[in-house]
Amino acid sequence: MSRITVIGGTGYAGSAIVAEAAARAHQVTALSRSLPDAPIPNVTYVEGDATDEATLSAAIEGADVVVAALAPRGPLAGTFRDVYSTIARLADAAGALLFVVGGYSSLRPAPGADRFVTDLSHIPTELHDEIRAGAALITEDLPATPATLDWVFVSPALRFGAHVPGEQLGRYRLGSDVAVQPEDGGAISAADYALGFVDLIEKGDHHRAQVNLGH
Repeated sequence: MSRITVIGGTGYAGSAIVAEAAARAHQVTALSRSLPDAPIPNVTYVEGDATDEATLSAAIEGADVVVAALAPRGPLAGTFRDVYSTIARLADAAGALLFVVGGYSSLRPAPGADRFVTDLSHIPTELHDEIRAGAALITEDLPATPATLDWVFVSPALRFGAHVPGEQLGRYRLGSDVAVQPEDGGAISAADYALGFVDLIEKGDHHRAQVNLGH
């Protein structure tokens, strides 16, 4: 059993990861701006602002694994990368593993090819800043962290989110930084993403690397 802190633990991906980890008897703490309407049994919920370092420090202290599941929009639109830098620094100081919920656009279509984020011409302009901020974590920020920080950046398949919930199949396919294309053209569900995510935590096979999960 691991002590897992999920920052953004009531969001789309975060809440699914919290549920999956708790179902496997891990000791889970979920930090979020507001408490859930239907809390998951045996999960410790902490209401707080992820932009506040003292709040983050208290949530991360004593954790074996820190899961960062925040979105680069809304209140975090201008501070997203700074918040993640703080999370990484605190996780490193605590000796915790850092697992990051990533985005699809940071992946590549083929080995050695440019990442999808290099061409956003088909994406609405208003989404460009948040996509670039999310991708910058893996292209710039995480690789620049001290070697003492062990991290894994976990991207989902295309069309992942509450607006395209996907069917829960109880399975997933694991890829590297090259996108796993959904066999049926559909998005991986939050539950199946969480299934793969917690498997990655438990197996511990990846270190300072990007992976992706798809159906």
